[in-house]
Amino acid sequence: MNQKIRWGVLGWARIARNEVIPALQRSSNGLLQAVASRSEAKLAECRAALNPPALHNSYEALLADPTVDAIYNPLPNALHKEWTIGAAEAGKHVLCEKPVALNAAEAREMIAACRANGVVFMEAFMYRYSARTAKVVELLRSGVLGEIKFIHSQFRFLLNRPGDVRREAGLGGGSLYDVGCYPVNFTGLVVDTVTSSAPGAGPQPEGVQVARTDVNGVDEQFSALLRYPGGITASLHSGFNAQTRILSEIVGTKGALEIPTTFLGNAGNLTLLSGTERTEIPVPESDRYRLQAEDFADAILKKRPPLLTPQETLRNMELIDRLYAAR
Repeated sequence: MNQKIRWGVLGWARIARNEVIPALQRSSNGLLQAVASRSEAKLAECRAALNPPALHNSYEALLADPTVDAIYNPLPNALHKEWTIGAAEAGKHVLCEKPVALNAAEAREMIAACRANGVVFMEAFMYRYSARTAKVVELLRSGVLGEIKFIHSQFRFLLNRPGDVRREAGLGGGSLYDVGCYPVNFTGLVVDTVTSSAPGAGPQPEGVQVARTDVNGVDEQFSALLRYPGGITASLHSGFNAQTRILSEIVGTKGALEIPTTFLGNAGNLTLLSGTERTEIPVPESDRYRLQAEDFADAILKKRPPLLTPQETLRNMELIDRLYAAR
C-alpha cells in the first residue's frame, strides 16, 4: 500500500525528539504531520529543528487536527490516561509510551476507550522489535536451555538531571515505572514463550517479595523476587542511583543464556552456556524505533493487531500494581 500514516506527537519530550520522531521520519509507511506543545519556546525549537507541516499550542488542537491519523503519547506517566482516551475519542490511533498508565485500572479504561472508538492502541516497548529479542525467543523455543528455572533482568542508570519528571511523584515518577517496566515485560515474555501461552496469557507469579529505596516519594531503587507456578523464579531490578547496568540471564536445566544490553538496539553477542561449553551468538544492530513505528502503522493500514497486545499491557500493569503494593 502506498498510503502513509500521518503522525501527531503530544509534546516535545526528549524521547520524542531524539528517538521516536527521527524513527517516524525514517519509516516507510509513516510521516510526521504535527507536534503540539504548551510551551512557545519548545514550539520554536521544534520549528527550527523540523518545521513539521503543523504546530499546535495545545494538545486539544492536535487531537482535533483532521490531517493527523495517529498520536504518539510521550507525556509524563500521570498524563497517559487522559490524553490517550482523548485521542481515542477523537478517532486517533495511539502509540503510548511505557508504562502505559499508573495502574491496571487506568490501563483498562484506556484499552476500553480505544476499542469503543475502533482505534489501534499499543504500548511502546521498542526493545521487542530488536534482533536481540527475536534471537532470545528463538532460542527459548528451540529448547536448548531445557526447562527454565531462573530469570534475572535489570535496568538501572544514574539519573542526575535536576528537576527530571521521573523524580516527581505526582507525575508518575519512580524507577519501576520508568525502567523497571522493561524487566517486568521481559520476564512476562519469557514465561509466555516457555509455557506456549498467547502474549499476556502466561501465568502470573504466585508470590512476590520486594525491597525498595524511596527518595521524596518515588522509588530510586527497586528489587523484586517472583515465584511462578511450575518452579520458575525471577529477580527484577531497577534504579536511578548507580552505574548503568542493562542485562538479563535465563537459566535452564540444560544451559543458560546471558543477554547483555537486553533492551538496546546495538549489535553484540548473546552468550550460551552449556556445561563447560561457551558459545557466542552474534546479533546485528536493530533500528527498533523505526520497526516499532512501521509495525504500528502497518497494523492501522491492514486492520490487524500490532506486535504488543492490550492483554500483554494489562498483564504488565497488574504485576506492577502488585509490586508497588508489596512490602
